[in-house]
Amino acid sequence: MNIKIGDNVRFLNAVGGGNVVRIDAVTKLVYVEDADGFEIPVHEKECVLVGVVNAATNIPLKDFSPKTAAPQGSKELTTPSPKPSVQPVIETPDGDQLKALLAFFPLEIKQLQTTSYDCYLVNDSNYYLYYNVVVHPDNSWKSIANGLIEPNTQEAIAILTKEDLNDWEQVQVQLLPFKQNKTYIPQQVVDITLKINAVKFYKLHSFTESEYFDEPAMIIDIVAEKEREQLINVTADEIKEAMLNKTTDSKPVVIKKSSMHNDGNLVVDLHIGELLDSTVGLSNGAMLQCQMDKFHEVLADNSGKKGQKIVFIHGKGEGVLRREIERQLKTRYKAYYFQDASFREYGFGATMVTIK
Repeated sequence: MNIKIGDNVRFLNAVGGGNVVRIDAVTKLVYVEDADGFEIPVHEKECVLVGVVNAATNIPLKDFSPKTAAPQGSKELTTPSPKPSVQPVIETPDGDQLKALLAFFPLEIKQLQTTSYDCYLVNDSNYYLYYNVVVHPDNSWKSIANGLIEPNTQEAIAILTKEDLNDWEQVQVQLLPFKQNKTYIPQQVVDITLKINAVKFYKLHSFTESEYFDEPAMIIDIVAEKEREQLINVTADEIKEAMLNKTTDSKPVVIKKSSMHNDGNLVVDLHIGELLDSTVGLSNGAMLQCQMDKFHEVLADNSGKKGQKIVFIHGKGEGVLRREIERQLKTRYKAYYFQDASFREYGFGATMVTIK
């Protein structure tokens, strides 16, 4: 079946269909605009050509040609294609914090040893993103997907076969965020090489439920991985140098103490402003390292106090500090019990750890 731009198609494995607005010859993805003006990416094998549909009956017309018959001897008339409706950009309250993810779906989740995988790029922010995704087969460079993705949308960018997985063990992702026709807070350009262990594609527990999709997927948070990379690359000497490299009129750096709540819980506020009097010269990675040093220090000081409850206040923010705390509790401090702290007592963004 040779599907062309402008054709009217129906989905084989789902309800719906519409007009084909663009086709990716590399991935064989067909982008179908539905009646609401949304573009839906589907594989060309999952589409069936139905021609023009009667709007009143929703039944395909017999004449697939978009041309209108003309009297003999007159010029042939054509029906102009309707212009696609322009949908307004809907921004979310948390969308000004850049967040982008890669998601992988097995086409047959019960046959992980042989199945192929759909790869989606998720833009969970209020920014447009120019993107470029590059793999490195045989130490070479190959861009497998590039383009522009709109705010708060997701887009299918590739289909991986079993033979492609080794090429995806190192994936370079480049993102350029911006907003159109309005002022905005500039975001850093993201350029990171993600290391994906191909073995994960063969393990069922790698594919989990998420807020983005109805089906289980293996999801990689691109921005969080970038921040983790920056943290790993920060040395103790760099932190010390940055803390000493302050302006002459700034106050000396002072690490503030923890406090005891009236319910007997030890409360540690990990907001950087509560730990340091000055953050001049500190990068985001250095500040995160300082917060985690305080976290480890408090747990070490209380390691022998069985039953002691410690509330770490980390705030909501982008969730980077919270994720790092949870990662440490699940790996380094497995023996300790942790949970969200009481909202009534401590507000949003606090984790309670119980020493065991």
